[in-house]
Amino acid sequence: QVQLVESGGGLVQPGGSLSVSCAVSESIVSFSYMAWYRQAPGKQREWVATILSGGSTNYLDSVKGRFTISRDNAKNTVYLQMNSLNPEDTAVYYCHAARLYLYWGQGIRVTVSS
Repeated sequence: QVQLVESGGGLVQPGGSLSVSCAVSESIVSFSYMAWYRQAPGKQREWVATILSGGSTNYLDSVKGRFTISRDNAKNTVYLQMNSLNPEDTAVYYCHAARLYLYWGQGIRVTVSS
């Protein structure tokens, strides 16, 4: 069974940076795409960023220019580098992968607060 394990979350001050990682139990090149979603308190889960198997990326408008999704195929890991964080970025961030089925990580909390 495919496992996605997020790490790297925590507390950061507004304007700061944080990187979260997603370690996958299988080769990530086999997935059509990898993505990050987030769910803020009291809100629905929303898509944040996607990286396709060919390396193309797409971002939610509100994070464009601040967040960068990347992948290391050798480490079977996907990253989300988050810069210029603001309190509206506070959420549980989920790693997501798609192949024949859809897979989700357990989520990791990111809190932006002074």
